[in-house]
Amino acid sequence: MNRFSVIYLLRKQYHHIYSATHAEAESVLQQLLTQKSHTPIGIYDAKTELFYWEPNRQDKYDHALIEEQGKLGDQIIAIAQALRHQGEAWQPQANSISQLLSIDL
Repeated sequence: MNRFSVIYLLRKQYHHIYSATHAEAESVLQQLLTQKSHTPIGIYDAKTELFYWEPNRQDKYDHALIEEQGKLGDQIIAIAQALRHQGEAWQPQANSISQLLSIDL
Protein backbone atom coordinates (compact mmCIF):
# COMPACT_ATOMS: atom_id res chain seq x y z
CA MET A 1 0.00 0.00 0.00
CA ASN A 2 1.20 3.52 -0.77
CA ARG A 3 0.47 4.94 2.65
CA PHE A 4 2.30 8.25 2.18
CA SER A 5 1.92 11.07 -0.32
CA VAL A 6 4.58 13.69 -0.91
CA ILE A 7 2.71 16.89 -1.73
CA TYR A 8 4.31 19.55 -3.93
CA LEU A 9 3.42 22.47 -6.16
CA LEU A 10 4.26 22.50 -9.85
CA ARG A 11 3.04 25.33 -12.10
CA LYS A 12 0.73 26.58 -9.32
CA GLN A 13 -1.03 23.21 -9.03
CA TYR A 14 -0.80 20.64 -6.26
CA HIS A 15 0.55 17.20 -7.12
CA HIS A 16 1.57 14.17 -5.12
CA ILE A 17 3.86 11.19 -5.31
CA TYR A 18 2.94 7.96 -3.57
CA SER A 19 5.45 6.35 -1.21
CA ALA A 20 5.19 3.09 0.70
CA THR A 21 7.28 4.19 3.70
CA HIS A 22 7.95 7.42 5.53
CA ALA A 23 11.68 7.08 4.81
CA GLU A 24 10.96 6.79 1.10
CA ALA A 25 8.67 9.84 1.28
CA GLU A 26 11.39 11.85 3.05
CA SER A 27 13.84 10.88 0.31
CA VAL A 28 11.41 12.05 -2.38
CA LEU A 29 10.84 15.30 -0.46
CA GLN A 30 14.60 15.89 -0.35
CA GLN A 31 14.85 15.29 -4.10
CA LEU A 32 12.07 17.80 -4.73
CA LEU A 33 13.92 20.40 -2.67
CA THR A 34 16.64 20.38 -5.32
CA GLN A 35 14.23 20.98 -8.21
CA LYS A 36 13.67 24.67 -9.01
CA SER A 37 10.34 24.08 -10.75
CA HIS A 38 8.89 22.05 -7.84
CA THR A 39 7.87 23.51 -4.48
CA PRO A 40 7.73 20.75 -1.84
CA ILE A 41 4.96 21.15 0.73
CA GLY A 42 5.27 18.05 2.91
CA ILE A 43 4.24 14.46 3.53
CA TYR A 44 0.72 13.17 4.17
CA ASP A 45 0.20 9.91 6.06
CA ALA A 46 -3.07 8.37 4.85
CA LYS A 47 -3.26 5.88 7.73
CA THR A 48 -3.03 8.44 10.55
CA GLU A 49 -4.30 11.38 8.48
CA LEU A 50 -1.38 13.47 9.75
CA PHE A 51 0.68 15.92 7.71
CA TYR A 52 4.40 16.58 8.09
CA TRP A 53 5.42 19.94 6.65
CA GLU A 54 8.61 20.50 4.69
CA PRO A 55 11.17 21.94 7.21
CA ASN A 56 10.87 25.62 6.18
CA ARG A 57 7.10 25.41 6.14
CA GLN A 58 7.15 23.60 9.50
CA ASP A 59 8.95 26.56 11.05
CA LYS A 60 6.34 28.99 9.69
CA TYR A 61 3.56 26.66 10.86
CA ASP A 62 5.06 26.44 14.35
CA HIS A 63 5.06 30.24 14.66
CA ALA A 64 1.50 30.70 13.39
CA LEU A 65 -1.42 31.31 15.74
CA ILE A 66 -3.32 28.20 16.86
CA GLU A 67 -6.34 29.18 14.75
CA GLU A 68 -4.13 29.60 11.67
CA GLN A 69 -2.43 26.24 12.34
CA GLY A 70 -5.83 24.54 12.42
CA LYS A 71 -6.91 26.22 9.20
CA LEU A 72 -3.65 25.37 7.39
CA GLY A 73 -3.75 21.79 8.64
CA ASP A 74 -7.33 21.28 7.52
CA GLN A 75 -6.61 22.79 4.11
CA ILE A 76 -3.51 20.72 3.34
CA ILE A 77 -5.10 17.48 4.56
CA ALA A 78 -8.14 18.13 2.35
CA ILE A 79 -5.81 18.75 -0.61
CA ALA A 80 -3.83 15.57 0.09
CA GLN A 81 -6.99 13.48 0.42
CA ALA A 82 -8.41 14.92 -2.80
CA LEU A 83 -5.18 14.16 -4.67
CA ARG A 84 -5.16 10.60 -3.38
CA HIS A 85 -8.83 10.12 -4.25
CA GLN A 86 -8.25 11.53 -7.73
CA GLY A 87 -5.19 9.32 -8.20
CA GLU A 88 -7.09 6.21 -7.12
CA ALA A 89 -9.94 7.03 -9.49
CA TRP A 90 -7.65 7.53 -12.49
CA GLN A 91 -4.68 5.22 -11.98
CA PRO A 92 -4.13 3.11 -8.85
CA GLN A 93 -0.35 3.10 -9.35
CA ALA A 94 0.14 6.72 -10.50
CA ASN A 95 3.06 8.76 -9.22
CA SER A 96 5.10 5.97 -7.68
CA ILE A 97 8.76 6.50 -6.77
CA SER A 98 9.81 4.69 -9.93
CA GLN A 99 7.65 7.04 -11.97
CA LEU A 100 9.26 10.07 -10.31
CA LEU A 101 12.71 8.79 -11.14
CA SER A 102 11.76 8.29 -14.78
CA ILE A 103 10.40 11.80 -15.42
CA ASP A 104 12.56 14.75 -16.33
CA LEU A 105 12.42 17.10 -13.35
